[in-house]
Amino acid sequence: MTTPRLCLLAGTAALALVPTAASAKVRTGPAGTAFYTPPKHSTAKRHGDPIWARRLTGAAALKPASSNTLVLYRSTDAAGKTDAVSGTITVPKGRAPKGGWPILTWAHGTTGIADRCAPSRDPNGVLTSYVYPDLARWLNAGYAVVRTDYQGLGTPGVHGYLIGKDEGRSVLDIVRAARKVNGRLSRRVIIAGHSQGGHAALWAAALAPSWTPELKIAGTAAFAPASHLGEQGQILAQLSSPSAITALAALILRGADSGDPSLHVSSLLSDQAAKLYPLTLSECLPALSAVNQFAGIAPKDALKAGANLDPLIAYLNSNDPETLKIRTPVEILQGTADTTVFPVFTDQLVTELQGDGADVTYKTFDGISHGAVVQAGDADALAFAKTELRR
Repeated sequence: MTTPRLCLLAGTAALALVPTAASAKVRTGPAGTAFYTPPKHSTAKRHGDPIWARRLTGAAALKPASSNTLVLYRSTDAAGKTDAVSGTITVPKGRAPKGGWPILTWAHGTTGIADRCAPSRDPNGVLTSYVYPDLARWLNAGYAVVRTDYQGLGTPGVHGYLIGKDEGRSVLDIVRAARKVNGRLSRRVIIAGHSQGGHAALWAAALAPSWTPELKIAGTAAFAPASHLGEQGQILAQLSSPSAITALAALILRGADSGDPSLHVSSLLSDQAAKLYPLTLSECLPALSAVNQFAGIAPKDALKAGANLDPLIAYLNSNDPETLKIRTPVEILQGTADTTVFPVFTDQLVTELQGDGADVTYKTFDGISHGAVVQAGDADALAFAKTELRR
C-alpha cells in the first residue's frame, strides 16, 4: 500500500491555531478537499494526534449539536505505515457531565473505496444518511459522536476495505484525536458500527487494550457485522445469477489487493470483471451496484475459471472477526431477512466469539433487512450502552 508518511517535524505553515480545553493546539485546516491532504510538516507525533481541524457544515453535520468538527488525524495501518485519516466530531448541546461527555465512536457501513465515498466528503449525505436519525438519538442521550472515514477513504492511499487492523485503528484513533480537539470528552467509550462498520467495531474492541489503553471501552454494539469472508469468497464461485453482490466482491478484492499486493488479485479476475475493476477506485457502491456495472455480472463470472483462490481465502480469513479475543461486553444485532450479511454467518460468529470467552449478547429481529437493522436495534443498543457505562 503506497501512502505518504507524515513528517514528524514541527509545522511551519501559516495556519490558525485553535486551543482546546486540554491546552493542546490544533491547526485550522484548509477549506474544500485540500483538507484531506496532510501537510508536509505536522506536529502530530503519534497515532491519534490531530493534524488539523475545522468547523463542519453541510449534510455530514449531525443535529442537534453544540458543535460539528471535521478532523484530520494520524493513524497507522496494518503494515505499520503512518496514515492521515479524516473523520467528524459532534458534541451534544448542554453542559458536559462530570468527567466529560461519554463517546460513541461510530464505524460506518460500506460506501465504496474511492475518495469521494468518504462520508465526510459526501455533499448530499446519501451514503450514510440512513443512520443519521439513530446517531441523533445518541446525541440526545448525551453522547459525543465521532465518526471515522477509515484509512485511505477520502485521504491519500487505497482504503483497506475489511482489513481489520486498518479499520479498527481508525475507529480508536479518532477518539484520541477528538479528546485533544475538545477537552470536554470522557475516556468512557462505546464502540458501534453497521455492516463493514460492525466488522470494524469488533476489531476495534479487540485492539483497544493494546492500541489505546488509556480509553475505557464500556462495550461494543455491532449491527449485522461482516464475517466469515473466506467462506463467502468460496461461495461466490457457486452464484450464477447477476447480482449486486458482485460489486461487494469487487470491493473485497480491491481491499485485499491494497493490503497484500503479493496476492496478485487482478490475475484472478475474468476479462469482464477486469474491465470494470478500475471503477472501484472512482465510483461509490450505488454506482458499482448498477446493472450496467458489476451487478450485471454473476459472482461466479467475476473470477477466472480454475483460478487458485487459496491465498486470497487465507488472507480474508486472517481479517475475520470470529478469531478475535474481546474482553469487554459485546452486543450483536442481526435482522433475519438480511440478504447481505447472512444470519447464518452471524449465528456462527456469536458462537465463536463466545467460545473464545467473549461476553456476547445476541439480538435478532424478525423480518428485518440489512439496512433496517440499525433503526430496529438502536433502542437495544442504547440500553446496552447505558447499562455498561454504569458498571
